[in-house]
Amino acid sequence: MGLAEEYGRERVFNTPLTEQGIVGFGIGMTAQGKTAIAEIQFADYIFPAFDQIVNEAAKYRYRSGGQHKAGGLTIRSPCMGVGHGALYHSQSVEQFFMPAAGLKVVIPRSPIQAKGLLLASIRDPNPVIFLEPKVLYRSSVEHVPVDDYTLPLSSAEVLQPGKDITLLSWGAPLYSCVEAINMLRSPPTGIQEHVPKDARQAQVELIDLRTILPWDRETVAKSVAKTGRCVIVHEAPVTAGAGAEIAAHLQKSCFLNLEAPVARVGGLDTPFPHVHETWYKPGPIQIMDALVRTLTY
Repeated sequence: MGLAEEYGRERVFNTPLTEQGIVGFGIGMTAQGKTAIAEIQFADYIFPAFDQIVNEAAKYRYRSGGQHKAGGLTIRSPCMGVGHGALYHSQSVEQFFMPAAGLKVVIPRSPIQAKGLLLASIRDPNPVIFLEPKVLYRSSVEHVPVDDYTLPLSSAEVLQPGKDITLLSWGAPLYSCVEAINMLRSPPTGIQEHVPKDARQAQVELIDLRTILPWDRETVAKSVAKTGRCVIVHEAPVTAGAGAEIAAHLQKSCFLNLEAPVARVGGLDTPFPHVHETWYKPGPIQIMDALVRTLTY
């Protein structure tokens, strides 16, 4: 709020509602050495700009032999489910950009993370897609430092150390992961008999990936090599989700350390529903079930 009044309407302005034009305009500005922050109102509508992002912004430096770049471009967009967004206002889109060399994709989990990662994205010499879980706008509360600070991109954060199983996620599902860990320790009445005592005593290592592309392979692989087990959680559908790429890498790098198959918990292979959203998204029950199945494999 107040950006246009503080910095002037030559720097802060609304554009026509055309995603391809918004991103194309941003690429043009950054190609001339400017810094541009383009906002796509919902991540679901980023696809009209997909050509500009993947074929132009991501490849600008490469195809010009380093003479030109679009590295000053940051694209912000709200993503993930919010409880009533249905099929056109609830999607996770990070997996669509996984093969696009030249891009970075970042998803924060909280206000403090959002500020530090956003400032790092704006100052990064590569174009960055910054996806903001919209449900956290009004539900995640922190005292954010007013001073300038950044957080490193492509650096996962271990939120809780553990030795028995690695639980990996990003964005809003991290909060469901915390609930699932607590539920594993003290299962609700009615499902206690389905959770073995050994599983309840397991020490879960929880990791926030933060940057989806390029992701922190070293931190994740080091954790899985230690624990021998891994569950990956994301809101996007399981099929061809970002977790598939992560699981494939872990199968290669941690094969001799794995005690169970890498498990993935995600959305169903359907459009995001108008109703029963809590059944579509990975919730604490589904995540806890994956932890139990992986721990008892």
